[in-house]
Amino acid sequence: MEPERIQAIISQIERKDMTTAAHTWRVALYARVMAEDAGLERNDIDRITLGAALHDIGKLDVPGEILRKPGPLTDAEFAIVREHPANGHRRLLELGVDDEIVLDLVRHHHERWDGLGYPDGLAGEQIALGPRYFAVIDAFDAMTSARPYRTRIDGQAGELAMRELKTGAGDRYWPQAVEAFCDLRVSGRFDWIIEHFSDEQALPAFSADSDAMRLADSLRTL
Repeated sequence: MEPERIQAIISQIERKDMTTAAHTWRVALYARVMAEDAGLERNDIDRITLGAALHDIGKLDVPGEILRKPGPLTDAEFAIVREHPANGHRRLLELGVDDEIVLDLVRHHHERWDGLGYPDGLAGEQIALGPRYFAVIDAFDAMTSARPYRTRIDGQAGELAMRELKTGAGDRYWPQAVEAFCDLRVSGRFDWIIEHFSDEQALPAFSADSDAMRLADSLRTL
């Protein structure tokens, strides 16, 4: 898929969901760093980065008033939200995307290690590696960034989020993914992402082209 097409789709998602461009950059770059740390080939790293950036494309089918609701969702509203991974998978197929890594990450990023996730109720090693790791990334970013129902973030949010991830290891999350993510955060490998891609900063929509990736990667050394 062409970089311009990717950027246009992600801009649509951000407008609909009222997430910031920073959220997309963060989860994509967290995924990129984790994939690099796991020793994956460059092509697979790029594919995981793209899947992470497109993970919420299915939210284009969720009514805006549900996405932006400041209070708890009703059961009916949550049932609609739960459809977004399958809808995202369908949208990508309709766009001609046939990359298994990208499709798996979009469809299965809300599956749980214990089989209680959605949309397919996969458990354990039935879940591909990409979604196993990304479930941890997405949860951490959700717990440490602004949302319609939570506009103030406590200064200890990162530590509290890691505690939640560790509590959920073995049930909600693959333990190895939790350990890898927390080790990278404690080591400071994510600090450049948090510093340069905060919600308060005005950032361009995510772009997966090589120039944008080189620019993002260059910030690691600043």
